[in-house]
Amino acid sequence: MSPIDLKRGLRRAAIGLLLLLLLSLGLAWVVYPTAYLWRTLTLGDSDVDDQFRFPSREVRAAPGAREMPAAPDPQRVRRAFAAVMPGQELDAWLAANTTQGFVVLQRGRVIYEAYFNGHRRDDRATSFSVAKSVLGTLVDLAVADGRIASLDDPVTKYLPELRQRDARFEQITLRHLLNMHAGLHYTEYPFPTSDGSKTYCWPDLRQLALQRTAIGQPPGQVWLYNNYHPLLIGLVLERSTGMPVAHWLEQHLWQPAGMGASASWSLDSERSGFEKLESGINARTLDFARFGQLFLDQGLALDGRRVLSAKAVRAATSPDGAVPLPQYRAGAYYKHFWWGQRREGTDYDFSARGNHGQFVFVSPKNQVVIARNAREYGVPPRVWMPMFEGLADRLGADAAP
Repeated sequence: MSPIDLKRGLRRAAIGLLLLLLLSLGLAWVVYPTAYLWRTLTLGDSDVDDQFRFPSREVRAAPGAREMPAAPDPQRVRRAFAAVMPGQELDAWLAANTTQGFVVLQRGRVIYEAYFNGHRRDDRATSFSVAKSVLGTLVDLAVADGRIASLDDPVTKYLPELRQRDARFEQITLRHLLNMHAGLHYTEYPFPTSDGSKTYCWPDLRQLALQRTAIGQPPGQVWLYNNYHPLLIGLVLERSTGMPVAHWLEQHLWQPAGMGASASWSLDSERSGFEKLESGINARTLDFARFGQLFLDQGLALDGRRVLSAKAVRAATSPDGAVPLPQYRAGAYYKHFWWGQRREGTDYDFSARGNHGQFVFVSPKNQVVIARNAREYGVPPRVWMPMFEGLADRLGADAAP
């Protein structure tokens, strides 16, 4: 082939690829909402500044809300960290790994609190999937209030449209959804066709959940982490309570638990006004820690008010009836939108986890809660979780009586 023929061939190929790309974009514009395509093209991967890019609904703190009691002991925390991570210094390591806020509680008191990379104490950090654990708690509160009869109710009791589209939805219970065990089809990549992209960027998440959720296999057989589960649960909660999910959070969890500052919940769009249930709670690191403390204290707020029953706390976080996850780690499990880890004997830790390194870690044995918000993981989750466990164990071993 002559150089001229080669150039012509390359030119034709380039023109063909360009035409194919334009055709694909044109078809996508016909199939998908314009706002969705614009988001996928401009936002790219999720990041912590998305809380400023999406509209939100305010979650007000109770008037006169007080901060958690403090018993600062940062040097003890630093020594414990150095024992777990030899050669590393806590503050420098956290800062280098893009941490925004890091709070350690023990026995209901703040013993370490630090902020990095321009983040300040009263700044709101976004939660990503830590929001799922909060959502599971809101469902428990709706059950306690009689708004939801049972977690073993079929989802079609509250969302009958699903039955009309596919009768197999009658086999899926709220518990299946909370345990990510419902058999729903889900693809993470690529954009814009993936479910991962849709459940994050779609401008009407109600419509997406009701009309585009598909069943891949019978419930209870395969665990598959995906964002359709919290969307459907959020729809159930909205309908059963008769109010936006953020208002239910404010009235039944945020204010009764005494959170120290107001928060917000990001929305899919101004027009739809549905909470981004998979990822959208924005709050101070201190208040994420306080959420963990509520569970450590078996549902009691710091002022002694009963917010959630101890039975509900155990049902949501213990290994009993959980979905085992040996593919992640021996003793790991998932339940009620919480991650759990069996420890020695009958002990276990549990945690809420969000993309890019958001964590609320709870160690009942050691009476320790650790909350971390960040711009990125910095190091993989397989480093964070053993570090949290080791730090909690060290703090538990040398705690004053």
